[in-house]
Amino acid sequence: TVLLNECELRINTGEHCALVGANGAGKSSLFKLILGELSLDSGELSIPSNWRVAHMAQEVEASPRSAVDYVMDGHREFRQLEEELANCKTDGELARIHGDLDTLQAYRIPSTAEKLLLGLGFKVEQLQNPVSDFSGGWRIRLNLAQALMQPSELLLLDEPTNHLDLDACLWLEQWLKQYPGTLVLVSHDRDFIDTSCDTVIHIENKTLHRYRGNYSAFENQRAERLAQQQQQFEKQQIEIAHMEDFVRRFRAKASKAKQAQSRIKALDRMALIAPAHVDSPFKFKFYQPGRISDPVINLKQADLGYSTPVLNKVMLSIHPSTRLGLLGANGQGKSTLIKTLAGEIALLNGERVCGEHCDIGYFSQHQLESLDIDASPVVQLQRARPDAREQEIRTFLGGFNFRGEAVDNGIAHFSGGEKARLALALIVWQKPSLLLLDEPTNHLDLEMCHALTVALQDFEGAVVLISHDRHLLRNTVDQFVLVDAGKVTPYEGDLEDYRQYLQGEDSESKEKKGTPEERKKARQEAANLRKQQAPIRKRIQEIEKAVSKLEKKLKTIEDKLADTDLYEAERKAELQKLLLEQSETRKENDTLEEEWLELADQLEA
Repeated sequence: TVLLNECELRINTGEHCALVGANGAGKSSLFKLILGELSLDSGELSIPSNWRVAHMAQEVEASPRSAVDYVMDGHREFRQLEEELANCKTDGELARIHGDLDTLQAYRIPSTAEKLLLGLGFKVEQLQNPVSDFSGGWRIRLNLAQALMQPSELLLLDEPTNHLDLDACLWLEQWLKQYPGTLVLVSHDRDFIDTSCDTVIHIENKTLHRYRGNYSAFENQRAERLAQQQQQFEKQQIEIAHMEDFVRRFRAKASKAKQAQSRIKALDRMALIAPAHVDSPFKFKFYQPGRISDPVINLKQADLGYSTPVLNKVMLSIHPSTRLGLLGANGQGKSTLIKTLAGEIALLNGERVCGEHCDIGYFSQHQLESLDIDASPVVQLQRARPDAREQEIRTFLGGFNFRGEAVDNGIAHFSGGEKARLALALIVWQKPSLLLLDEPTNHLDLEMCHALTVALQDFEGAVVLISHDRHLLRNTVDQFVLVDAGKVTPYEGDLEDYRQYLQGEDSESKEKKGTPEERKKARQEAANLRKQQAPIRKRIQEIEKAVSKLEKKLKTIEDKLADTDLYEAERKAELQKLLLEQSETRKENDTLEEEWLELADQLEA
């Protein structure tokens, strides 16, 4: 099958490009072509010969290597010099290797690897754990960290936000903003693309279309181009009318000022971009729920977790109109909360009261594993609703772009995206009144994410959502709770407030809110917090000054070691003294950097 035909494309040095297109259009194949894993049938591909290309592997084998060592393996020049140093046989060779290590600033590499891991959500105590201890999703994060570790002129990232939570996505955005090389990125997260990319390359009709600007700009430009095609005009008007109707309905019942305004702006934007998606292969809706209890589910004084509580004294009511987004860092208990709501895990204490009419549709991060790979999509839907007619099933599957042979054969050959679509279709098919969705967009392409967003807007039941996809959150939920430090508390801000909260920018704005008594209490709490943090901050500053001195000392030693005369026989004692001094200085530096990381973790906690 020809994926790309007679394509012309130039990517300029330093551009950050998003590669978009339907599943199966050729995005991953284009990556393989750049990496030399596929060859051209005709034409020419030119990449500067001196460019180093870094890419994120999609799989990683179990390994006894520690997480930090695995990430450092990404710095191939460093590892090669380490190997040469271990096998070094002459003094001249030793000098050359030390000079090369100094050029690489090798003494910084372990701490850089640790910072990458911490930014992607690993805890300090996990850094020395073997790779084999981590689950598949966390191993993907290790692959991402390894790719970021590698010095490169060209960085290829294929769905880097899969298996990341929102906090890690925001960190990665900031890292990519600072990346000086050329970036080519595949992602289903439009907000992530908007922030990280300045060019969009769209694969459509077996060719490559280049658009200047981010993903939002691409949608506008593409909508304008499609609008010029007369046969699309009527479909566009229907789609726009549908979106505008939803905006009007929501505006009429909006109650929370800040969140409502934020949401109305987002929905207005959705109406504008709808024409860019008129040719999407995905058209489906959630069935409207029948009878539904109010409240749907109540948690009272609930302790949630497994052997020990992860969340304590949770009070949460889910009503038919609830559209709730869960915020919080990975490992704080968001998935535990949603599993408890779904009845997947029992309470350790307290009450979970489920309404009489409560049909739950639960999509977990591991939903794909529950599919029967030997059964066809038709059979799997028949099992869920035996009374359904076959033609109804086939029409329904068509809305998820399952057609022809794909609906009648087993799904073992399905891609991750196709399995995710089928898992989602099964949940929609069962007509839930409460949707519990834990990262539903993992493995979905941008068009399917858009279709899911529109379908959720029309759904009249209750929704509880965990997602790193801010566009999905912004357009489908109207309230948030923060899951953090063992508690579940209402979060009154929007996603921009949450971004600032993560970056520590919102302390002043928080203090301005509330009654005078509340502001006074907030100031006292802030003062107490600063007092508790003071000795930690002081020690961090002391360490940073000491590390700076040690780095200068190491530089001086390594300059001396670069002197080839030092390796003459009569200067052997001087050489050994310098090598010993270098080793001790590095150990002291490593010890201080470990202490710095621990203190930084304490400060964050």
